[in-house]
Amino acid sequence: MAAFLLSVHVIAAILTIGPIAVAASLFPRYARQAAQDGSAPDGRAAGIAALLHRICRGYAVVGIIVPVFGLATGAQLGVLTDAWLLVSIALTAVAAGILALAILPHQRRMLAPDADTAAGGGPRRAAARLSGLTGAFNILWAVVVVLMIVRPGSTTGV
Repeated sequence: MAAFLLSVHVIAAILTIGPIAVAASLFPRYARQAAQDGSAPDGRAAGIAALLHRICRGYAVVGIIVPVFGLATGAQLGVLTDAWLLVSIALTAVAAGILALAILPHQRRMLAPDADTAAGGGPRRAAARLSGLTGAFNILWAVVVVLMIVRPGSTTGV
């Protein structure tokens, strides 16, 4: 059973967190372009930015299965009290908070018709702020992945 839970956890992480990381990283570029090219006839940058936001939002909802199956795996393996897992859980919660409370609302504001005023400082500054938030989100996930692989204190010899 542990192998099944771990497999679902890892596959879900790859298929949900990966797309969020990529889409969130690309969003500031296209949102800034859309704000600068507001009069562009095809509105391609605005369409791409909107699509990237929908990807982030949709995969964030589906991504809830990652910690659910992670906790189930940890319980099955009896490691829920190990420090590496507790740190991973805390970092996952911080990353989820950054996504839900900062990145997604910031993206939504940048997509608003009056994004210049809503973003506070123009599209370039808003995009820079969003890039920083996205970078923090991605670094947190990288640390979680390393903790999952290295597992400090593990007796597996890895």
